[in-house]
Amino acid sequence: MSGSPDHVVVVGASLAGLRAVQTAREAGFQGKLTLVGEEVHLPYDRPPLSKEYLAEGPLTDNHQFPDVDSLGSELGVDLQLGVRATGLDVAERQLTTTAGTTGYDRLLIATGVTARTLPGTDHLSGVHVLRRLDDAQAIRGALDARARVVVIGAGFIGAEVASAAVARGLEPIVLEAAPTPLLRAVGESGGQGLSRMHARHGVDLRCGVAVAEVLGDDRVSGVRLADGSEIPADLVVVGIGADPATGWLSGSGLTVDNGIVCDPSLRAAENVWAAGDVARWTNPLFDTAMRLEHWTNAGEQAVHAMENLLDPAAAAPYSHVPYFWSDWYGQRIQFAGLPIGEPEVVSGSWDTDNLVALYRDGDRLIGALAVNRRGDIMKYRVQISRRGTWEAALAFAAKRNAISA
Repeated sequence: MSGSPDHVVVVGASLAGLRAVQTAREAGFQGKLTLVGEEVHLPYDRPPLSKEYLAEGPLTDNHQFPDVDSLGSELGVDLQLGVRATGLDVAERQLTTTAGTTGYDRLLIATGVTARTLPGTDHLSGVHVLRRLDDAQAIRGALDARARVVVIGAGFIGAEVASAAVARGLEPIVLEAAPTPLLRAVGESGGQGLSRMHARHGVDLRCGVAVAEVLGDDRVSGVRLADGSEIPADLVVVGIGADPATGWLSGSGLTVDNGIVCDPSLRAAENVWAAGDVARWTNPLFDTAMRLEHWTNAGEQAVHAMENLLDPAAAAPYSHVPYFWSDWYGQRIQFAGLPIGEPEVVSGSWDTDNLVALYRDGDRLIGALAVNRRGDIMKYRVQISRRGTWEAALAFAAKRNAISA
């Protein structure tokens, strides 16, 4: 269809969904705007759940987005919360949910991801993933009760949970199946280097360890490893990754392959766009298909997708330099770009809490990892966006080192 739509529906009421409906109104869209979300909560900010709430005290409004309470009253958004999408007919432009069927003129899908769980643990209390507000509240309650903590998975979420436990005076044990944590995120030497932070803060990190069984009848009591040894536990947090929330799209006509496959403008099909963790698109900046589970991308991508949805004739490709951050033991870890190859440390060292390591693809700067170098990381991100050279990046690093010397 051409022209301005009468009814735009956004599925997914987290950061991407929120930014999408806000962008629609800011762009002057006056038609009907519906936001469908599976959770009963208004859209909220997820990063503070693991980075602040678990370690710092009662849940405060720092998890809430500004002005989120005014979505219905001021922006005129039809909020359908506690409503799960169950099906989609692209040809008929019909969205099926647990509340019924809704027609749309254009649709933006921002359903995010679903955290992976351990099979056979659904009946056990005390076993949690960390994805939603309710998850964070349950984990925080266990930490308050001085639980014996086992974290399964030494990725960023697992590390943040371990960090929160340490801040509370607890002694978590972190189990990682791979020989090196974070291999896909920062490379082998990057994963090994960052993992030293656990040892510096007294955390028992065990790599190359397989979990055979989570023990307990109604409540978790421990974890049995493949070698037969057992670790007592009152709280088990599972951080083994997430999968795109696309199961409800079976038979929809959309192409689903590790996310909703979109063109560079984030269009998935006629009258359908996608954004956030669930979208897989070809990023023209790197000429490669990618799907990102990053807060920054979710917000920026949703804005871009909605602008293209409202004016498809002027649709532009979405170029983005990936960026994420994580807080471990009071230290800020940041990454920009792609972790191609192995990093070269240009400032500090892996044995300190002050570091910059750079990644290269031929003569191009392709990625940057920083620990407590907040003033540097965004400058490297700009260089990556401009297809900066490796030589220029090294020269910049030398200049920054001279200033901080």
